[in-house]
Amino acid sequence: MKLYYSPGVCSLSPHIVLREAGLPVELVKVDLRSKRTASGEDYKSVNGKGYVPTLELDDGRRLTEGPAIVQYIADQVPARRLAPEAGTFDRYRLQEWLNFISTELHKQFSPLFDPASDDALKQRQRERLRGRLSWVAQQLAGHDYLMGANFTVADAYLFTVLNWTPHVGIDLTQWRALGAYVQRIATRPKVREALQAEGLLKS
Repeated sequence: MKLYYSPGVCSLSPHIVLREAGLPVELVKVDLRSKRTASGEDYKSVNGKGYVPTLELDDGRRLTEGPAIVQYIADQVPARRLAPEAGTFDRYRLQEWLNFISTELHKQFSPLFDPASDDALKQRQRERLRGRLSWVAQQLAGHDYLMGANFTVADAYLFTVLNWTPHVGIDLTQWRALGAYVQRIATRPKVREALQAEGLLKS
């Protein structure tokens, strides 16, 4: 398999999941500005949407959109328990979390990284995110992970998004549960491997 990624962005989530799953993968770095891979390939010929991640299977089929990719990966190695069994209520709960992270957290960061956004818009976005993060902190109270005691693909996604907060002026220390959660996940060996591979953590 190949994972088309860019360091530190949302593609870190499936990268972490691939390592947690123990699946071999070839990493293909993408420059999101030029839309070219490190070898010079036109990335839009791989994914016409122009953004990462893209997972390319050994037979050439491609899957895009992080929440779909991480569930596919988890289903390849069910013994790792990265996602509840398909068709169970817990699987729908996992999908609920993935949808929430995608729409109510991930996409809310976009204006904060956009140089064209004015200060008023950025302030509104920060307040919106703080409200969402307060709710997540409440859900994590008394739990190690989003689904309880087990690390799942939803945790890889939330961890990825929470790592953006220092870059947009949101301090996670105001939520003890979130700060502890990020530290807990950051110490996982496979998470550290992914961060090091993307140049986000020194070995």
